[in-house]
Amino acid sequence: MARPVAVAVTGGIGAGKSEALKAFGRHGAATISSDEIVHELLRDDPEVKRALVERLGDGILDEAGQIDRSAVARLVFPDRERLLWLESLLHPLVVARYLGWRERLAALPKPPSVTVTEVPLLYEVGGETRFDKVVVVTAPEDLRRDRARVALDDRSARLVPDDEKVERADFAYVNDGSLKELDAFVLKVLRELRGRA
Repeated sequence: MARPVAVAVTGGIGAGKSEALKAFGRHGAATISSDEIVHELLRDDPEVKRALVERLGDGILDEAGQIDRSAVARLVFPDRERLLWLESLLHPLVVARYLGWRERLAALPKPPSVTVTEVPLLYEVGGETRFDKVVVVTAPEDLRRDRARVALDDRSARLVPDDEKVERADFAYVNDGSLKELDAFVLKVLRELRGRA
């Protein structure tokens, strides 16, 4: 059996990466989210918690002694040095987690034909080399602002521009319509990938 085709989904904040990932899952691809891995690491990894408290202080802990992600975000996103430190802490752990997940799936007696990983900072960290294909999801800035639960300004300045991402990707989609249209795009991508798998 051929190794699963490894696909990355990327795009800006509020573009619709998570919805695209859900659509891939609905159509039978194995999926994993880098953001969800980060949430798990912040919640469950004692080494990550210790490093964060040492760097950012006890104020990032909630009443239960767990890491409060919004408190971390308030301290980290406006401060480039802290942000780079946090990314250097978490990024290798996230990559190891999704690569391990892919290896386990590939070793199954009946592996999936396609694995899809949501990777927000794919091009920014040179992560595209870990994937066979890249899907970029974009959306007009006003729509992204409406969808995003965070301010775009602090985070967007250091990102690779959408037009460059689109140029470098294998598939691109402007997500300014309905979820049904996004779903149809995802299904078309999957059909093409499975034809090559």
